[in-house]
Amino acid sequence: MKSFSRHVFAGIAFGALALAAPATNAATPKNQLVIGTSLAQVLSLDPQQATEAKALEIMANLYDRLVSTDVDGKVIPQLAESWTIDDKGITFKLREAKFGSGNPVTANDFVYSLTRLLKLNQSAASNLTRVGYNGDNVEQLVKAIDDRTLRVDLTDKVTAELLLYRLAIVVASAVDSVEVKKHVVNDDYGNQWLRTNSAGSGPFTLNRWSPNEMVILDANPNYVGGPPKMRRVIVRHVPESQVERLMLDRGDIDIASALTAADLKTFEGNKGYVIQRVPTGGFYVLSMNAGNKYLSNPKVREAIAYGIDYAGIEKTIMGPYGKARTVPVPENYEYAIKNPDWHLDVEKGKALLAEAGFKDGFTLTLKTIAQTPRIDLATAIQASLGQIGIKVDIQQGNGSEIIAAHRARDFDLLIPQTSAYMPNVLGSMEQFTSNPDNSLEANNAGNFVWRSAWDIPELTALTAKASIEPDAAKRGALFVEMQEKFVVQSPAVLPMFERFEPIVLNADVKGYVGHPSQTTRLENVTKSDAE
Repeated sequence: MKSFSRHVFAGIAFGALALAAPATNAATPKNQLVIGTSLAQVLSLDPQQATEAKALEIMANLYDRLVSTDVDGKVIPQLAESWTIDDKGITFKLREAKFGSGNPVTANDFVYSLTRLLKLNQSAASNLTRVGYNGDNVEQLVKAIDDRTLRVDLTDKVTAELLLYRLAIVVASAVDSVEVKKHVVNDDYGNQWLRTNSAGSGPFTLNRWSPNEMVILDANPNYVGGPPKMRRVIVRHVPESQVERLMLDRGDIDIASALTAADLKTFEGNKGYVIQRVPTGGFYVLSMNAGNKYLSNPKVREAIAYGIDYAGIEKTIMGPYGKARTVPVPENYEYAIKNPDWHLDVEKGKALLAEAGFKDGFTLTLKTIAQTPRIDLATAIQASLGQIGIKVDIQQGNGSEIIAAHRARDFDLLIPQTSAYMPNVLGSMEQFTSNPDNSLEANNAGNFVWRSAWDIPELTALTAKASIEPDAAKRGALFVEMQEKFVVQSPAVLPMFERFEPIVLNADVKGYVGHPSQTTRLENVTKSDAE
């Protein structure tokens, strides 16, 4: 298995060319960390509901899981002190820890949290529902043996190794069951309250969240790892790249994570700043609604695959954000196949449209969140597809509008982004190759492929088979087969660029290493002036 870390530190080397002007002294308080980013996608801070990248980064500091992953993708303990695996499941021994409220963390809190996740049955639950856990069986499969012992039984659709990775994602965090139950309204499991409040055991607690403005986190005095180095973390909504660049340059923020490639480049070679280019294992994707009369035709989808100038877009727009890659598996992963021969070929694209019966072309609407780099990416796709005869109208929106449209199948084309929950083919690709029930009645908005109405029973079965194959070599062969069949079917979820998160830090910030799963913990981050 190849790890993430090689690329994390390659990215750091890429940006940390310390050759130029001296650093500007940070104007932010010494015991506060201020991050500039886009909060457009933060729609909830309920860990059993929210799945968007920036929400995950915030919730990863409010909540703890049984286990987490390090930057190499290795499963490591978090609230689980240890665990043992047998042929039927996993038994976890918990550390002695407290929630921010002062209540002890118990095995019953994990039972409540996982039950809550599966009973709410929103998009966040998909990584567990995909392998057989659901609201009906969770109370039989997840049990508290005593206050500090938790038992999670396996279904017949997952191995213990892969279950550990699923339990390492933020949706499997423990919430304070005593506190959350006080705020239940109409059997909502406290969701209305927990969207804007925190009830976790992580290093910080939620002071305030003002949508599309800021999030304020305060140090949790009850944190099991001891008091965080920073008394407060402020995450500011700064979606305009030039504004964010100026704020970082002036010292108004310590970290910038929503800069365009051009603005990010201004910090290269300046020893006052460090650039990290963090691999996510995910992709910028062109989702096509296969329920559309044009996009239901594989030849049209193939024409689109040949109608995108991947190389040109990578060079002029994506830069540190993305690398051209049209298989949904990073090319450095073990068992990753080569890219198919999809490249900008105007004549081939036109010919495929003619074969499909649309030689005069047609018009589609492309929806995208107004966020770097997706706006510029959408404009480039518009120009590129126009060359093969597809007129594209762009519709920008905020996170809630575009995400809702995606989950409701209310789009022609749409640009989402993905990430990997474990550093192998399955962790990155599973969301592209599994759609157990494509019917509208299934209403499975948590399933990435379902949103595109792309019915793939053969790929779904193959993905399920890979999930339970215990032999590594046989599993690897299945991984290769999954990728090859994905390409042959002219996917309605077309990966275009492997996704990276470029982050610029004031050089005074120490101990911040961006996590591939976008779950960077902040308790040990310091500033050199504060030490």
